[in-house]
Amino acid sequence: MNLQELSEQEVIRRGSLEQMRQLGIDPYPAAEYTTNAYATEIKETFKDDDPPRPVQIAGRIMSRRIMGKASFMELQDSEGRIQVYISRDEICPDENKDLYNVVFKKLLDIGDYVGINGFVFRTQMGEISVHAEGLTVLAKSLRVLPIVKKKDGVVYDGFTDPEQRYRQRYVDLIVNEGVKDVFVKRTKVFNSMREFLNNHGYIEVDTPVLQSIPGGATARPFITHHNALDIPLYLRIANELYLKRLIVGGFEGVYEFSRNFRNEGMDRTHNPEFTVMEFYVAYKDYNWMMNFTEQMLEKICMDVHGTTKVMMGDKEIDYKAPYPRVTMIDSIKHFTGVDISGMNEDQLRDVCRQLGVEQDATMGKGKLIDAIFGDKCEGNYIQPTFIIDYPIEMSPLTKKHRNNPELTERFELMVNGKELANAYSELNDPIDQRMRFEDQLRLSEKGDDEAMFIDQDFLRALEYGMPPTSGIGIGMDRLVMFMTGQESIQEVLFFPQMRPEKKQKKEEEENGEA
Repeated sequence: MNLQELSEQEVIRRGSLEQMRQLGIDPYPAAEYTTNAYATEIKETFKDDDPPRPVQIAGRIMSRRIMGKASFMELQDSEGRIQVYISRDEICPDENKDLYNVVFKKLLDIGDYVGINGFVFRTQMGEISVHAEGLTVLAKSLRVLPIVKKKDGVVYDGFTDPEQRYRQRYVDLIVNEGVKDVFVKRTKVFNSMREFLNNHGYIEVDTPVLQSIPGGATARPFITHHNALDIPLYLRIANELYLKRLIVGGFEGVYEFSRNFRNEGMDRTHNPEFTVMEFYVAYKDYNWMMNFTEQMLEKICMDVHGTTKVMMGDKEIDYKAPYPRVTMIDSIKHFTGVDISGMNEDQLRDVCRQLGVEQDATMGKGKLIDAIFGDKCEGNYIQPTFIIDYPIEMSPLTKKHRNNPELTERFELMVNGKELANAYSELNDPIDQRMRFEDQLRLSEKGDDEAMFIDQDFLRALEYGMPPTSGIGIGMDRLVMFMTGQESIQEVLFFPQMRPEKKQKKEEEENGEA
């Protein structure tokens, strides 16, 4: 790094680093530093009438108040913050006072990692603190942390710019309260779902991320090239067809937390890289899956919050089962006054024009119906609601409805005006499946770049016989949004996809790399 590019404070910190080394203090020691307590636990368990408790803690300095021979600092560890009291004469009992006078007063900075051993006490001001008897430098911070200030509950000088926060999530996690809690709850959501599925006897599996055919969904894929095989490969848009192969192979219930990739638009609820849990069970149908899904979501909400109710902005969403079931055609009729039953493509285009719904020449019946529902109906479903019985043109992998061959046994779960889950009674008729794939091929030839490919190997697997099966995909990032009250998907992804930083982009263009 060119020193001319450093700020004045960064130059000073590098100077402090060298002075530490000259004093024989390693600013990045390799030895293990064992802790036996955390900030939050210390404060929660402290009792004034208990004997002094010895502790050894470690964390990042977040503030300092130097007052001659005694000082206070706030230490932040992985659980919270706690005040530390430091007396020069206690941490430097011999004649050499350099550790305090030079290192602590001049060379340590906000952001540095230190270890503290001492005992717990309550100050005269009533704050539970650690009385330091020893201090160990663990890591020197060379960049200045943004210091978030609070007064009367109001945040000043906050690290609040969304672009900065998402690019520098490590800083966001350090200085902004509540950010870490969102990601802790994300883990709880995943663990709760995995526990629910495991307790029902289902098996977690892995399927390929690089696929020769991007199947299992209608989406535009990312394309790459495998040099050794000299073939194009696709980052998976879904793992559905591989999981169904496992059902063909004899597994009765399999699931996977799948990292998927779709080369499509980005907004507050979509990221090109996202996580879906897909789950398939033999000898079940979509009615069984609805019951199973609402029980699972109720359990997850209880595990994360201790209640079935979660706030999304000013809306309270209740995950208590059961959830209403509404057919798609009834939903469209309810919110538009139009009964689309039996309509052909031209009639649906007329409906779109009448309702002011955008459409284009590449869209077939399925996408036209989807556009009407998405524009006029979807946003009205705030409480968990199953939208069921989709028209056949919208569902190329779904079994025809047992009572109406124009429909399919499919549901989507709507929450807070958005789709959270998509599920079917899976199509297991290989002849019907081939015809559906061929319909998708015709859409592709018409210009629909999201239409499905024909997966000949999957058809071959179906020809060996797949039992009646129900499957579901649940958008995990969106579920975490709903379970943590976040309005943006970027808030629940540690590192959301972003454009290159302007400086980096300029360098790439100058080097001919853009």
